[in-house]
Amino acid sequence: MALSHQASAPVEQPEDKGLKAGAIGLLSTTIIATASVAPAYSLAATLAFVVAVVGLQAPAVTWLAFIPMLLTSIGYAELNKADPDCGTTFTWATRAFRPGAGWAGGWAIVAADVLVMASLAQVAGQYVFFLVAGPGSGIGKTPASSWVLLAGVIWIILMTTICYLGIEVSANFQKLLLSIEILMLLALSVTALVKVETGHAPPGHLTPSAAWLNPLHISSFSAFASGIILMVFIYWGWDTAVSVNEETKDSRRTPGLAAILSTIILLVTYSVTVFAVEAFAGTGTKGIGLGNPANFGDVFSPLGSAVFGTSAAGTFFTRLLFLMILSSAAASTQTTILPTARTTLSMAVYKALPRSFARIHPRFLTPSVSTIVMGLVSIAVYIPMNYSTNPTGVIGDAVIAIGLYIAFYYGLTGFACAWYYRRNLLTSVRNLFMQGVLPVLGGLMLYFLGGWSMWLDYDVATKNDYTMWTVPVIHWQVGGAFVIAVAAALVGVVIFVAMRVAAPAFFKGRTLTRSTPTLAPDPGA
Repeated sequence: MALSHQASAPVEQPEDKGLKAGAIGLLSTTIIATASVAPAYSLAATLAFVVAVVGLQAPAVTWLAFIPMLLTSIGYAELNKADPDCGTTFTWATRAFRPGAGWAGGWAIVAADVLVMASLAQVAGQYVFFLVAGPGSGIGKTPASSWVLLAGVIWIILMTTICYLGIEVSANFQKLLLSIEILMLLALSVTALVKVETGHAPPGHLTPSAAWLNPLHISSFSAFASGIILMVFIYWGWDTAVSVNEETKDSRRTPGLAAILSTIILLVTYSVTVFAVEAFAGTGTKGIGLGNPANFGDVFSPLGSAVFGTSAAGTFFTRLLFLMILSSAAASTQTTILPTARTTLSMAVYKALPRSFARIHPRFLTPSVSTIVMGLVSIAVYIPMNYSTNPTGVIGDAVIAIGLYIAFYYGLTGFACAWYYRRNLLTSVRNLFMQGVLPVLGGLMLYFLGGWSMWLDYDVATKNDYTMWTVPVIHWQVGGAFVIAVAAALVGVVIFVAMRVAAPAFFKGRTLTRSTPTLAPDPGA
């Protein structure tokens, strides 16, 4: 007879880090998780690249990339039941394996979040001008424009401030932003499909086909792997729900359920939108076609007037479309800061980072130093990228490099789940699959895709990167995305070695030893 689910399942006593417990419920947590992914921004910035790699099979890749996301989210949900700690992968991998593995997982979260901020800020900066003056104004059309940079930096500062003011302020702001985003994606998709079906779509449009769901039509396995890893980036971000676990009601259940629900919401949203955009725009290399290189970084701004028309009502909806992209980038900027600040908070509480990162604001009950540092570091990375010789290419390569870190820490969490529950797996069929088989399967998928993607990023012959770097002396060329990924890893190694010297107790032990979080002075006191 099978034992009950709780019979031998390990349960940790969560450490109180000073965050505001019970501040948000299931709805707010699910909204934060979904908004963190930024569906509109992610599609706008990535869909054309997916189509360039896999052709009309973009809907198939959308469904297939969902599988490792769902499997990994199950692992997150199971680990959160035992240990609802805002450090997530850092904490769980440390408990399951060793402190070094946990630290690497924590750094992967930080690296991915910092790298994506440049792209988010750039998109937000451009769409500020698109919204006010339209894409024909010319101001926002130049990504390296100082005006775009200024708007992007101001946006990071604004979102950092909102995160600093409290989780409830952040959640309420996300409800507004996500509502705009989902409604406009639905309006765009329905209008586009109606025009295709009624014969009012522009030349080059396509008739939706069930064959688009067949991955066997993809030209090669390399194209398939590249498409999947790009779609993994589009799904990335739902784990923010678990990062705010110490601030949710029913902290052992709500965050994990919100993570799973958000992946399902994203699957439905992406499936409808990808079918609609692919059918309406087609894959041509001119005009609004998804194969037009001019549309690679943003497929939605050229679609606005084509889908909604040029009448007064059409112009209004086109501007709403710009607002959707802006709100999506804003939402993701904010919800990128949230998990990073909480990851570094947890790492500091357990002495894996300097103690100052553990400071909690006494009034807002948010990670004060961690939040501010995340904003400042994001600005410090964004500015040199913007002024590089090829800012669009460098920022694009940074987005590609993120896929490696996503695969690493998501997969690590899946493996940690199975090992953490290893003595509980055979107590029931449910535990065997939910705590072992499914999370490990998701982890294996992501590690395989990440490894394959690393090779594609390294080899310039695959043309998987926007830029390349020539190794001095030997004059060997490697892909820009690979260079960025390695550079971020090296920064992590330096910090790791420094912390190992400064705080050897954490790295030598097999358990998490807590240091008491400190309260920052209240400037309003």
